[in-house]
Amino acid sequence: MDETTIKNEVRERYAREALKVSDGKSSGCCGASARATDLITSNLYKDTETAQVPAEALAASLGCGNPTALAQLKPGETVLDLGSGGGIDVLLTARRVGPAGKAYGLDMTDEMLALARDNQRKAGVQNVEFLKGEIENIPLPDNSVDVIISNCVINLSADKDRVLREAFRVLKPGGRFAVSDIVVRGEMPKEIQHKIELWAGCIAGALEDRDYAAKLARAGFQDIELEPTRVYKAADAKGLMAGFGANADAIAAAVDGKFASAFIRARKPVAS
Repeated sequence: MDETTIKNEVRERYAREALKVSDGKSSGCCGASARATDLITSNLYKDTETAQVPAEALAASLGCGNPTALAQLKPGETVLDLGSGGGIDVLLTARRVGPAGKAYGLDMTDEMLALARDNQRKAGVQNVEFLKGEIENIPLPDNSVDVIISNCVINLSADKDRVLREAFRVLKPGGRFAVSDIVVRGEMPKEIQHKIELWAGCIAGALEDRDYAAKLARAGFQDIELEPTRVYKAADAKGLMAGFGANADAIAAAVDGKFASAFIRARKPVAS
């Protein structure tokens, strides 16, 4: 599948989602149906976390996990969120690292960046900077961040090896990779692999869990762990795919238990 085609489809879909949030009509994760939204995005953030961000940041939360809660962020750290969307994870991160720390958000979509910056203004958070760019070409210098987080975005890239190499490059020695993402547990049906709208919907682009770990290792990471946080069953898969016009009845049984949200950890060696 052509990388440019995938990137354009993803950009257009997320631009529409940002505009929907502004109009109060967001359909949730990856532009999916309401059923998929409930399945993937519900109950990811505690009430104490949602109270810290504007309603628009929560409405624009298109992720599959809560990397800010699982990454064990420390005061004073510099954190980069790959594919920061409406900014919820960046704003929560900024509060966790405190005034001595810094939270960067990277997104390629102008509409999402505008929404995120507006949410930053509403939240009154100062130690945040939103950058325009692509996760395959991070606009930060080598060895410049302590932690990289991401929330259901790396699977959208058609060049995941390059994303992981870039993540490795910008992390400081000893820095941590701590992302939430969709992974596949076992072989994925061809029908899903070739559907561009499912790719933009964060399903078809998902890596097999073992392949994800192997790519991290090839990029130079160590201490690699993948921890499933939600496993989607056949009934869930049917709900996820129906909104994209896929043959849900035929595909659901084939993907029973094979898709999962996972928290993925790794570390850049101290001597690298």
